[in-house]
Amino acid sequence: MNRRACLARGLLVLAASAAAGCATPRRPAAPENAELKVWAGRLALNVDSEPRQSFSASFELKGNASAGELTLISPLGNMLATLRWSPGSATLRTAQDVQQYDSVDTLTRQMLGTSLPIHALFDWLDGIYTTAAGWSADLVRLEQGRLVATRATPAPAAELRLVLDQ
Repeated sequence: MNRRACLARGLLVLAASAAAGCATPRRPAAPENAELKVWAGRLALNVDSEPRQSFSASFELKGNASAGELTLISPLGNMLATLRWSPGSATLRTAQDVQQYDSVDTLTRQMLGTSLPIHALFDWLDGIYTTAAGWSADLVRLEQGRLVATRATPAPAAELRLVLDQ
């Protein structure tokens, strides 16, 4: 399996785990930086592509929609990848490589074949319903640390599940 496929699988696994209901409620922001928020848990991502892709992993999400970091961790505790973004830039760091992109949307689309709604995810975790490029979120169980987001269009359809650590 090539490096891109391995990385894509790792990212999809992480996203799938989160979407499957493995997300953790948001931890309080550090007092010295009211903008820094941190969430941790598990995520799952299923993408109805050919072939179908399903991925899950533990995650830690920090920052905000403009500037943040998403770290994906394997079930054995190994870091799979770290995505960092700021206005006009996004970086993907794995054990083997560092890649630069112009945005977090471009990064996720290149690696997974579909954009993940990273920017809307911050609103969803704050309990604010926001749509993003065909994505919709079910926030009904957010109080229990669970979030499910789905996308029907554009193809491929996708489902992201998060279960937050308590």
